[in-house]
Amino acid sequence: MRHRVAGRHLSRPTGQRLALFRGLLTDLFRHERIKTTEAKAKAIQPLAERLVTLAKRGDLHARRLAAARLYDRQVVQKLFDDIAPRYAEQPGGYTRVVRLGQRLGDAAMMAQIELVPSE
Repeated sequence: MRHRVAGRHLSRPTGQRLALFRGLLTDLFRHERIKTTEAKAKAIQPLAERLVTLAKRGDLHARRLAAARLYDRQVVQKLFDDIAPRYAEQPGGYTRVVRLGQRLGDAAMMAQIELVPSE
């Protein structure tokens, strides 16, 4: 029984799933928009929101925590120097998931996750 088992597992072992999330988050902040399956987009959305909130703090500890969750140091720098100041006055809602329809090969529901323009 799966009582109180939270989160999306995506049919992967823990290490693979966390590596997948790190890669998707790194690409999201590098390109500010990525196309992936809907399940993966919904799984990384709260993680991306948390990282932007962390970057808004801007201190060294927050930078090290963000670096532990992303693969590329240049993306961490972009997150703190470019992305976080955009949302300084915004209390949340930094990302958006847009459904794109089904993929031709296996009919998986595709989605685009992107950083919303700041107010």
